[in-house]
Amino acid sequence: MLMLMTSRGLATGVLALAAASAAAQVAAPQAQQVAAGSYMVQGLSALGSSANRNFISNAAFVVTPDGVLVVDALGAPVLAQELLAQIRSITSAPVRYVVLTHYHADHVYGLQAFKDAGATIIAHKDARLYLNSDTAELRLKASRDELAPAVDAATRLVAADRWIDQRTTLTLGGIDFVLQPVGPAHTLEDLVVWVPQLKLLIAGDLVFRGRIPFVGQADSGRWINALDTLLSFDAGVIVPGHGPMSQHTRADLELTRDYLVYLRKAMGDAARNMDPFEDAYARTDWSRFEELPLFNAANRINAYNTYLLMEQTAR
Repeated sequence: MLMLMTSRGLATGVLALAAASAAAQVAAPQAQQVAAGSYMVQGLSALGSSANRNFISNAAFVVTPDGVLVVDALGAPVLAQELLAQIRSITSAPVRYVVLTHYHADHVYGLQAFKDAGATIIAHKDARLYLNSDTAELRLKASRDELAPAVDAATRLVAADRWIDQRTTLTLGGIDFVLQPVGPAHTLEDLVVWVPQLKLLIAGDLVFRGRIPFVGQADSGRWINALDTLLSFDAGVIVPGHGPMSQHTRADLELTRDYLVYLRKAMGDAARNMDPFEDAYARTDWSRFEELPLFNAANRINAYNTYLLMEQTAR
């Protein structure tokens, strides 16, 4: 995720994120059932590192009589291979599809393992802007050093086989999978996967459950609108992009939404009044959110980036 930050603020944020990563325990994907025939693996609440192999995001899969649909591919080829092994421990059916919620590195560096296994990859067409950018190449180059050996010279960026730009329904083994574009929000290309028969919503990074989200350069206003769209689903279970599965779906969606609303209000008021960021940040009451995991790692960066974005809006 790209971030705007002064050198002082960036250093503070990076040190905090590094500390969070250092505390993380190395883990491997372990499938947990979330609905009938449906499973997720939960990444660590940390910054990607060599030690944790970039296992910091979630992925999900649904087993049907005609094959498996996977949502997101994890942050390294070795993790995707381990996810495939988890799938094969449950079913011998082939993986037919991998649907990407967005093209951030922690969700897509495992794609080549699924591509090699014969899966069809589906993503929103606006992801091509990132995929074909210098930013994507530079990020991969840096990751080969920072995340080695899990990400190495053999790790490659993989394009989707099918690009979509509107609500699309796939039917596999008698189960409907509704691929719903909801961006630009967290990224330009956000997709969620809604499985109505199971009341299961796989939400990607629009939902960070039980922790502070990383906002980066996201369009937080449209992110709030996207969360309102997700609230309109009658979801019984949500698989977020980060954090544990949710059966308290409205409360968890509202927590992410309320944080973004509060961030925009506090930093927007400061930007319109031309108050210095340091003063505005210090006097803002963060008490509702400061006990959430990764608050110290992410909140200051989120606030500063939002301040800059709201400053541009106020001009």
